[in-house]
Amino acid sequence: MHIRTHRRYSTGMFGVAVAAIALMIAVATPHRVAAAQQPAAGQKPTLDIMLMSKPSPPKTGENTFEVMVKDPAGKPVTDAEVTAVFVMPKMGTMPEMKNNVTLKHQKDGTYVGKGQVMMAGKWDVTVSVKRAGKEIGSKKFPVTAQ
Repeated sequence: MHIRTHRRYSTGMFGVAVAAIALMIAVATPHRVAAAQQPAAGQKPTLDIMLMSKPSPPKTGENTFEVMVKDPAGKPVTDAEVTAVFVMPKMGTMPEMKNNVTLKHQKDGTYVGKGQVMMAGKWDVTVSVKRAGKEIGSKKFPVTAQ
């Protein structure tokens, strides 16, 4: 007598696994603004801004964040003030959460800083690049912390 066994996977758990893998790929892959992107008439050229985290994806607690900034010609921007603002929108009775991370220039347009991720879940991160207090570029990134 031959007995067949079947593995049954919960579609909920399968969906969670697929989402987790997609998230790992999305966060591990640097998010970029295309350097070749042409600005619309009357707009300033855009910066190429990439956000990375260690660990990737970020976890609850302290993480190291790296931002690479290049000018429209592809040259590293080394003289800017770079911040990353993490926002988790209000959900139900939980109020909005917000955290600012200041990044310092290390070398070749790479800015590094440590910051707290207060809770696992989806965060909207806005990286702002300023010179002499005036914004010269920014980029929004969706980040899901573990």
